[in-house]
Amino acid sequence: MARGIKVWRGRGWLWKLLFTIFVLLVPAPIILILIFRFLPIPGTPEMLVSLAQGKGASYAWTSDISPRLERAVIAAEDQNFCTHNGFDWVGIQKAMEEHKRHPKKPMRGASTISQQAARTLFLVPMRSWIRKGLEAYLTVMIEALWPKKRILQAYLNTVDWGDGIFGAEAAANAYFGTDAGSLDGTQAARLAAILPNPHKWKAAHPGRYVRQRTGLLQGRSAMVTRDGLNFCIK
Repeated sequence: MARGIKVWRGRGWLWKLLFTIFVLLVPAPIILILIFRFLPIPGTPEMLVSLAQGKGASYAWTSDISPRLERAVIAAEDQNFCTHNGFDWVGIQKAMEEHKRHPKKPMRGASTISQQAARTLFLVPMRSWIRKGLEAYLTVMIEALWPKKRILQAYLNTVDWGDGIFGAEAAANAYFGTDAGSLDGTQAARLAAILPNPHKWKAAHPGRYVRQRTGLLQGRSAMVTRDGLNFCIK
């Protein structure tokens, strides 16, 4: 009997560890997601990393984001945003097929706005299969507990726009000297155009590629309106 008690006590650290992992993976994210459905998000792990690296973190939450930016980002990042459940299976399949045809090229990303919001809000910027698994789990939770409009709003408010600039309000101010609600069509398209690589491409002083992509996204933004691809955020 005494030996059994010693074994149980010896394994107490394991049960504490398992309980801690359970809390971090189940109740804590759900509680935070429910809270942030209604309250502004105070910051993200990515912002903390930026501060630790000495890059700073310019950030201000806003509920007033130009519909032009919403349409441009949907056009650029996730045209099926309103109809998928968090994962673009068609896009994933296309990316896998393209990678099979060109295995030496990096696999094209097929992350949805929901997936990007999930990893921005809760995860540090690093690549690993564990992170991808956590991202998938958090995406399911966000899609289940938030309306689409809130997902897009949270993404636009916290996404990295380069040089320690986070969110639409800070980006609009830094690049164009205006606020997120006053962005015009060209400015919105430029911000959407640099999202894949905001540390290399510039919105305020765009190079040839960004200018071309801006024009393309302005046309696609009109298509978003024409085809009602943004019906879930109106």
